[in-house]
Amino acid sequence: MSDGFDNWTVQLRKGVLEFCVLMAIGLEEECYGYELVKKLVGAEGLDASEGSIYPLLSRMRKQGLIKSRLEESDSGPARKYYRLTAAGKARSVAMKYYYDELSGAVRELSETKS
Repeated sequence: MSDGFDNWTVQLRKGVLEFCVLMAIGLEEECYGYELVKKLVGAEGLDASEGSIYPLLSRMRKQGLIKSRLEESDSGPARKYYRLTAAGKARSVAMKYYYDELSGAVRELSETKS
């Protein structure tokens, strides 16, 4: 494929990563940071990296979409846990609605015969 396609896939993954983070945190009451990163990095096709997830979590915390707390651990350094705020839940719902609408439109167009 061309460089244009590679750039498009990178931009698409970047655009959907925040939605994936919100969805992954929202599945649980709260989520331990390292577990969250493993889940996202392991999601086939997402191609997320630790280096992109932690800065995103920081930005989302500053935006008020998530809250974090530290908890001491018997087996190493303190663990950081994340949970959605009311604003984060609302953003997640809005993103899911838009994503479902967009996916439906793409599916409909791909099934249209000329």
